[in-house]
Amino acid sequence: MEHFSYDVLSSETAYVGRIISVRKDVVAMPGGTTSQRDVVEHPGAVGVVALDEQGQVLLVHQYRHPVRRRLDELPAGLLDVDGEPALETAKRELAEEAGYAAQTWHVLVDTLTSSGMTDEAIRVFLARDLREVERDVQEHEELEMTSSWLDLKEAVRRVLAGELENGMAAVGLLAADRAVRDGFATLRPADSPWPSRKGGA
Repeated sequence: MEHFSYDVLSSETAYVGRIISVRKDVVAMPGGTTSQRDVVEHPGAVGVVALDEQGQVLLVHQYRHPVRRRLDELPAGLLDVDGEPALETAKRELAEEAGYAAQTWHVLVDTLTSSGMTDEAIRVFLARDLREVERDVQEHEELEMTSSWLDLKEAVRRVLAGELENGMAAVGLLAADRAVRDGFATLRPADSPWPSRKGGA
């Protein structure tokens, strides 16, 4: 079956911000009509499930202004350094936000956060064989960021109970639980292709 192509008939940038921009596309629709689609352009991001030998995961606690409260999240950061591989961004963010480095890295899960309105793609890595390093705080949000260790099973319970709502954390923690159950046998290499990222992995 041949699918409709949804050609973009016109496109203009409506807003440019510090991180995101908004693009207005007019798209050809089935039946000979058109529709405006507002697209939030986002550089993408990475997150890290840091898992220690006791089965605990590291969560950071950060204020998020759009929801006006602090959330439990994974160490994470934007893909905003031109040409930097996603794995290198993940390593940097784990060190800056949590003060850890890891010897063993795998891709845990890739996801499009809200594909109805944004092109944001995120990749969550699993980091194991951890060691402490000195934190190199770069951003003002990180100055009051705290972290704590939580048993992975408890973290999963909190996700399913609606107590841990950050999307990247929820997806990453559930994927990590499955990876543990599978004995880490199905994980992808840390440098696996990432077609949804702008410019590739």
